[in-house]
Amino acid sequence: MTLQIEDFRSQQVESRMADLSGKRVAILVEDEFEDLELTGPLEALRAAGAAVAIVGPTRGATYRGKRGKAIVASDLAAGAARMEDFDALVIPGGHAPDKMRMRHAMVDLTRQAMDAGKPVAAICHGPQLLISANAIRGRTLTCWPSIAVDVKNAGGLYVDKPVVEDGNLITSRKPDDVPAFSEAIVRALSTGGSRLQAPGFRR
Repeated sequence: MTLQIEDFRSQQVESRMADLSGKRVAILVEDEFEDLELTGPLEALRAAGAAVAIVGPTRGATYRGKRGKAIVASDLAAGAARMEDFDALVIPGGHAPDKMRMRHAMVDLTRQAMDAGKPVAAICHGPQLLISANAIRGRTLTCWPSIAVDVKNAGGLYVDKPVVEDGNLITSRKPDDVPAFSEAIVRALSTGGSRLQAPGFRR
């Protein structure tokens, strides 16, 4: 994965000595993602030893954050990704989720992760993808305030907190919540999971 950061300092998250060696995480990407909401979890997961694959619509394509501070290249096309090869799924926010929900492969991957009970972490507008996957009915979660009504209409129970953990589902509201969001993802992955590594993963 190629990562370029221009005059950009990502918030650092303590891994609390967690060892995620062998854990495999997919982070979904599309253009205009909220920069820190992708780079923050990415850095925290890699610092803890997890193998992370950036999954976009097309393998090798580059995607720019909405603030123009981060540019990432996808390691794997969503259509070629299988949730059985991953231990968790991360959905950053910004304008990207509205584009992701138009990608059937991304919606399917999200639904598969939820059905399998694997950790799924969505921040800001990320729950839009969960709504498209029909995966939040009866679940408690948070999100960017402007889509709270959409969460409620989809059967979700909206709360306004920095991070909400409901079973395998982890959600947060905005960039300020990234440290708590990232810590929750690391914590959720700190037990169980496969130690095999599939193509497309980078540490």
